[in-house]
Amino acid sequence: MWTVTSERVSLVAIGGGHGLSVTLSAARCYASEITAVVSMADDGGSTGRLRRDLGVPAPGDLRKCLVALAADPDGAWARAYEHRFGVGELAGHPLGNLMLVGLYETLGDMGRALAEAGAVLGAVGRVLPATPDSVVLTADVEGRAVEGQVAVQNAPGRIRRVELVPADVPAGEGVVETIEQADQVILAPGSLYTSLLPALCVPAVARALRDTRAIVVQVGNLAPQVPETAGLAGIDHVRAVLEHGGRVDRLVVHEGGELSVAPEEVRALGVELVIAPVARPGALAHDPAGLAIVLATLL
Repeated sequence: MWTVTSERVSLVAIGGGHGLSVTLSAARCYASEITAVVSMADDGGSTGRLRRDLGVPAPGDLRKCLVALAADPDGAWARAYEHRFGVGELAGHPLGNLMLVGLYETLGDMGRALAEAGAVLGAVGRVLPATPDSVVLTADVEGRAVEGQVAVQNAPGRIRRVELVPADVPAGEGVVETIEQADQVILAPGSLYTSLLPALCVPAVARALRDTRAIVVQVGNLAPQVPETAGLAGIDHVRAVLEHGGRVDRLVVHEGGELSVAPEEVRALGVELVIAPVARPGALAHDPAGLAIVLATLL
């Protein structure tokens, strides 16, 4: 792994789940200022239970980002945050989720909770919720209305569009200004309709993305996610971002990946195509080191 450049590079990564964590691991190789903007639509697993039982903002993807940005991602605190209880009433809950919820209930604000947790982990960047509170994801799936992130993710059929409830939800504190002032914005790989697009469905986030001075890079997925994006070509992922109010300047596609795209299709959308080896052979996720090298050249 190499380290940050001598020049100041302000980077914002948008999305959720494992794809956003991998992007942050790549970003810390070359960016001097890193901010994660995290979708708050997650309602599955431990996060879903905490949302239902306590009425708190979704902590799971926030926790993953904090660990990815920890001073020592393999250190005791980072490992403790990822420790998942196996038995009893706490079974299935990672300690980090409970810590964030406890900080949120103590401080009354998830942004402040993340700042405190980040200080303990020695985080090398910031983690910002895309919205101040959790939101509900809804989708049009071949004319059927589906509600809830997990339900949308597992709904059979082509997803036409996703939206948030409430539709006019504001952006989280600091999100708009950070996107507008960034040098590079990365639309992270992962669940297209249930991690990335929910963040872009926040009206102020989409506007900031369109207005930013930054180069906006979408990192393409390595393979379809069944059933969420089954049947979609790589270019369809870009179209989905644009149709939901976003912007893409450059598209990074893994060389030899399943979701290859035709250069002329990408150019027709006003996007520059970058084909590069950003994953190891047979890997299910991007390689942070390889991804960092490509992203750094796109500044």
